[in-house]
Amino acid sequence: MAVADAGSFRLAADRLGVTRSAVSQSMRRLEDHLGISLVSRTTRSFSLTEAGQRFYAEVAPAMAELNAAAEAIGDRAGPPVGLLRLAVSSIAERFISGPLLASFIEAYPAIELDVTITDDTFDIVAERYDAGVRLGEVIAQDMIAVPVSGDQRQLAFAAPAYIERYGAPGHPRDLIHHRCIGWRPAPGVAPYRWEFTEEGRDFNVEVSPNLTTNDMGLMVRTACAGGGVTFGMEETFRASVARGELVPLLEAFSSAFPGFYLYFPSRRNLAPKLRALIDHARVFKG
Repeated sequence: MAVADAGSFRLAADRLGVTRSAVSQSMRRLEDHLGISLVSRTTRSFSLTEAGQRFYAEVAPAMAELNAAAEAIGDRAGPPVGLLRLAVSSIAERFISGPLLASFIEAYPAIELDVTITDDTFDIVAERYDAGVRLGEVIAQDMIAVPVSGDQRQLAFAAPAYIERYGAPGHPRDLIHHRCIGWRPAPGVAPYRWEFTEEGRDFNVEVSPNLTTNDMGLMVRTACAGGGVTFGMEETFRASVARGELVPLLEAFSSAFPGFYLYFPSRRNLAPKLRALIDHARVFKG
């Protein structure tokens, strides 16, 4: 695990506090025991073999449980401590807006938060994250999920100046005649289709954005500057609407749905640092 995480025998040895030869010998004994090569290494490069990647993926959850159990025992006598790694969706506005995390680190100064903002889909256990924050509909069923927001809505928005110049769409299908500012999770991925509801029926509109980005902040700023109609979580745009910079559109075609959840693997021995965040998020939500 140390070698795979560090990407080199030397760094793994430094982290473990042993010699490089000790790490190399241990790896060789493990490979001999399994009867297969786990790493491919030369004087210039290092990588896991296919078998090594599979073995790492299988071992990671077990190691996480062992570490959580050790932390639970070690932390029982005092306040929660340690590194807490989170993978959080870029559109989880209430969670990442500042107050929730600021109040948490004030309440638990011995916990070090490491938050990665990402919309990539991956196994948080295999990637060594303690928990993630996503919309409930995309969380795997074998995860424990705790709500950290209320119900959400997705709406279209535009600046008053844009509406004055080009008018407001009366129906989602009218969006094809407007300049649009769209979102995509990553390069090479098609822009997100804008989702609406009419008479209890869900449908989406495949707009052709004049600007596409994975940065919600850029979408908001461009829309406020009159760049076009954009679309996203109501919470993301609430401050701009309150300041009069944006106007919500097509509200009759939007319905509420379950919001964001803090999710994590089902473990009997939940680390105190993660339990602290779960409890804090519940109180903050309330």
